[in-house]
Amino acid sequence: MDFVEITSLLIVLAALFSTLNYMFLRLPPAIGVLVVALLASMAVLGVDALLPQSVMAETMRGAVTAFNFSDALLDGMLGLLLFAGALHVKISDLRVEGRIVFLMATLGVLISTLVAGLGLWWLVGAPLLIALVFGALISPTDPVAVLGILHSTNLPRSLETKIAGESLFNDGVGYVVFLLLVGLAFPAEAHTESGILNALLLFVREAGGGALIGGVLGWLVFKLMARVDDTSVAVLLTLALALGGYSLAETLGVSAPIMAVVAGLMIGEAMTEHVMSEETRLHVDTFWHIIDQVLNAILFLMIGFEIFAVTFTQASIEIAIIAVGLSLVARLAAVILPSLMMRKSEPITPEVIPIMTWGGLKGGISVALVLSLPESEWSTLLLTATYVVVVFSIIVQGLTVAPLARWLSRHHPAHPAPVAAQQPPMPPHAEDSPDAPTPPRD
Repeated sequence: MDFVEITSLLIVLAALFSTLNYMFLRLPPAIGVLVVALLASMAVLGVDALLPQSVMAETMRGAVTAFNFSDALLDGMLGLLLFAGALHVKISDLRVEGRIVFLMATLGVLISTLVAGLGLWWLVGAPLLIALVFGALISPTDPVAVLGILHSTNLPRSLETKIAGESLFNDGVGYVVFLLLVGLAFPAEAHTESGILNALLLFVREAGGGALIGGVLGWLVFKLMARVDDTSVAVLLTLALALGGYSLAETLGVSAPIMAVVAGLMIGEAMTEHVMSEETRLHVDTFWHIIDQVLNAILFLMIGFEIFAVTFTQASIEIAIIAVGLSLVARLAAVILPSLMMRKSEPITPEVIPIMTWGGLKGGISVALVLSLPESEWSTLLLTATYVVVVFSIIVQGLTVAPLARWLSRHHPAHPAPVAAQQPPMPPHAEDSPDAPTPPRD
């Protein structure tokens, strides 16, 4: 199948599964698509188990393994998703919460990598570097799911900014850390020199270069949008920035995800500062909302079908259960330590640690990273463990974090969530879903 046929099939299935979810399950859209895809996949596996002559599962397995999930997400969809998410985070809010966001997106990722990696090394006996690679690939939180949570929880603005800012930036940081550790664990596959000093220099170049390119390109498009107030031109400019900037960053060897986030923040600032007419702003916002919704559905559909690429054995299931616990412990450590470092300048409210821990959802980037690993004796176990962690995170944590936030708000009146009158009206296209972006606040 060529690119057009694969894309058409994914869109058809995403539309069908979204409809089934809307009519029967009534789950939040992205989670619903994932659940329907998993149910369909397990039905195919069940038919093969009951009918030995059936080749449905083998056919699906061949199609899924032939499709390069890592390239589709990391080189295609991720830039658009990060750009769309960053549009609705205000730079002014990030300035206020900048220190804690920076710590959680950098130090938090490193802490999570170490805790999960050392835990897997100690409990399972995996080689240390392989275990640390696993820690790196499950440490980034998924901005697609995380940003959607904020819409339905009505959290205080400061906490929203912490969660949103961290989820946007730690994807890029986590990706860089993952690449560095893969270079150390698989030196024959690495394209850069190994060593701690080289790793640190590469990290600075990747993260700093991505932020610089995103800032420069975002500022240029910001200025152009202020001079050309036309709906179609504005949409094309933002689309060119997201796609062209991402490709440029990859060509220059810097972090394309961080570039997409910084560029999205710049354009989001242009929208909130009213440098364009209200009609143009509304069309740009609606366009990126639709892009976000469509790509979310396709991404979670692909995650559901990746079950055919996973090999489940008793040993891999046991390791996967351990990995789920390790990912939660690692996330807790990644939230607590930076929060304690900031406690003098920024007191910790009761809801911060539990919500940021349980709301640190894993997603498609973790699956894409583990599928990109070189073949080794641990590849199958790492894929199974990562897949189970992601599915547990999206379904269990994704469906319960909003009720948890509401429960904490009711039981801590000293830190109430903002009342409805203080919230700006929702745009007409926004839905109460875990993948709908947070609306901009004036």
